[in-house]
Amino acid sequence: MKPLIGITTYGRDEKNHFTLPAEYSEAVHRAGGTALLLPPDAPDVDRWAAAVDGFILAGGGDIDPARYDGAAHDSVYMVDGERDAIELALVRRIVESGHPTLGICRGAQTLNVALGGTLHAHVPDVAGDAVDHRLPPREPTSHAIEVEAESRLASITGELRFDAPSWHHQAIDRVAAPLRVVARAPDTIVEAVEMPEHRWLVAVQWHPELSAARDPVQQRIFDALVAAARRP
Repeated sequence: MKPLIGITTYGRDEKNHFTLPAEYSEAVHRAGGTALLLPPDAPDVDRWAAAVDGFILAGGGDIDPARYDGAAHDSVYMVDGERDAIELALVRRIVESGHPTLGICRGAQTLNVALGGTLHAHVPDVAGDAVDHRLPPREPTSHAIEVEAESRLASITGELRFDAPSWHHQAIDRVAAPLRVVARAPDTIVEAVEMPEHRWLVAVQWHPELSAARDPVQQRIFDALVAAARRP
């Protein structure tokens, strides 16, 4: 049976719709899994954990700075308390359960905040503009990623340096104690973390789903997640 991968969706939009770009589920299906979308209106993380074999914490808007004692910033957007609450609780459940999990962009930030870390409110304020992490007003771009050799991520991608789609203005600042930084951008911004004590918990700041259909390096991340979810 194909592993069932639960993917968190965006919060409610102005039409009261829950949405998610199709690239997430398409990448899971190419990897041999089945995608199940998890909207944040039914906060039952125990039921979710019982139903699925693995999780993807998807991208989206910003986490409320109050969740990590951060300061307000005029660049913060799409704050959704409903989504914050369920995803922070889900991370804590994932840590307990050992479900293989991939965090993507906001998902990496959620993982860090749930475990006690903090975020940079606006990357250009701390790293300048040497590397574009998104284009104005809010458009994806691409930049280099540098991966640590002795890491799970390196064993997955098979490459220590590659270009990847980037679409964020926030990033991990203080790293939560259980996590290890395993990739950075050329401007030193954290681009990936892992939890060494977890069965399979990897989070990337970039958006591998955007290029996975044409880039084997990015598709391998989803392949590895589904493979981990398949194992007992």
